[in-house]
Amino acid sequence: MMSKAELARRAGVSTLTIDRVESGRPCRLDTKRKILLALGMGVTDKDRVFGLVSPSRQTDDSNDSHNPHNPHNPHSTDSRTEEVSRS
Repeated sequence: MMSKAELARRAGVSTLTIDRVESGRPCRLDTKRKILLALGMGVTDKDRVFGLVSPSRQTDDSNDSHNPHNPHNPHSTDSRTEEVSRS
């Protein structure tokens, strides 16, 4: 059995990320891929490891709240998503 710290180190993610994924919170597809590879599994094992996810709960880089180009991220640096408020 591998510890969370070892899994995080092998996957190149934080232990906080591992905790979030274990609790069922969504994560980027790249994060899932890193975790699967760190476990010695393939991408085809994703449903077995992460469970089946309904389309409304799937996430990718476009709706990741940590993505600086996400228009829903309050710290977005993407000028294309800036809204100008005119009072």
